[in-house]
Amino acid sequence: MDKAKVRVEARVRIQKRIRRKVSGTAERPRLAVSRSLRYISVQLIDDAAGATLAHASSREESVKGASKSASGKAAAVAVGALIAERAKDKGISAVVFDRGGHLYHGNVKALADSAREKGLKF
Repeated sequence: MDKAKVRVEARVRIQKRIRRKVSGTAERPRLAVSRSLRYISVQLIDDAAGATLAHASSREESVKGASKSASGKAAAVAVGALIAERAKDKGISAVVFDRGGHLYHGNVKALADSAREKGLKF
């Protein structure tokens, strides 16, 4: 079997295992991280209502100008700060972290640490 296919299937299994345990509510939404080779994005999701409450991405102009690369650690830090700011505007202070099957390392960790520094609790 192709190594890339095996890696994708393993990440999907991890995602399903995480989603069985993690669910967002209106008071404490799920902070879902999506990462690709080019960008990193994050959403605040209320699973009970099935709605996205806020979104931030490294594709946004405010983040693109702040960092050299849209996929690097500096972009992840900027996206974490941006989502924390948008969550505060909506009155959200606590979230449940969903790393989306990615390792809690590198850009995912940088995003989470940045959001914590700006006041989100998880």
